[in-house]
Amino acid sequence: MTQWLMQYNPVVQALIATLFTWGVTAAGAGLVFFTRSVNQKLMDSMLGFAAGVMIAASFWSLLAPGIEMAENLGHLPWLTAAVGFLGGGIFMRLTDKFLPHLHPGLAIDKKEGIKTSWQRSTLLVLAITLHNIPEGLAVGVAFGAVAADLPSATIGGAIALALGIGIQNFPEGTAVSMPLRREGMSKTKAFLLGQFSGMVEPIAGVIGALFVLKMQHILPYALCFAAGAMIFVVVEELIPESQQRLANIDTVTMATMAGFTIMMMLDVALG
Repeated sequence: MTQWLMQYNPVVQALIATLFTWGVTAAGAGLVFFTRSVNQKLMDSMLGFAAGVMIAASFWSLLAPGIEMAENLGHLPWLTAAVGFLGGGIFMRLTDKFLPHLHPGLAIDKKEGIKTSWQRSTLLVLAITLHNIPEGLAVGVAFGAVAADLPSATIGGAIALALGIGIQNFPEGTAVSMPLRREGMSKTKAFLLGQFSGMVEPIAGVIGALFVLKMQHILPYALCFAAGAMIFVVVEELIPESQQRLANIDTVTMATMAGFTIMMMLDVALG
């Protein structure tokens, strides 16, 4: 797979990788064709697993390479990491504040962002879409970084990141489609809306790859920015959503540990 991807330029590589992550989102949404609901403990565990994957990916695939690149380029590594990481978090906070959305499992009066009369289904899709922006951006930046020919950026590491993001996208697709199905929406419409939330990833991936190819001197900042954005999503949404039910916390915590371990193994083995 590595050799096959290397024949393409980084933008095409990022597009292929994020089409894969979008496809896994669609697979998760596709569960509506087989069942009307998913066991809540299983759903919470999948969200916890996704959180673990994103935490590990944020460090091994983004933050650590960004710090190493900053050092190689003669930047102050700690300052580059801090500026980029906080910048990603601030960007996501502003997006979260202004984009209308509703987290899965919450009543319509708990919607966030600017006031709007949009339907619950639209708000649910936008909530998961908000997750997927930094994920697609991270994959694009990772593949763009390979073109910089720096030791810390490898095609294997970028593939590992795409695999990890793909794995954790499965429960995100399910988290949109299942509530819509339970509320009486048809299987096909619930599926289409669920997979639609992942459509932003190829767009963000291509933008991320193009951005770092045109402005390679800010690549370390871009990697740390993507890490900060992903950690924001984990802390602000995935972990709280997965641990709403106290009876499931121990199971969810172990699922988070498992997700972190698997992503760490993928990155170390492939990177």
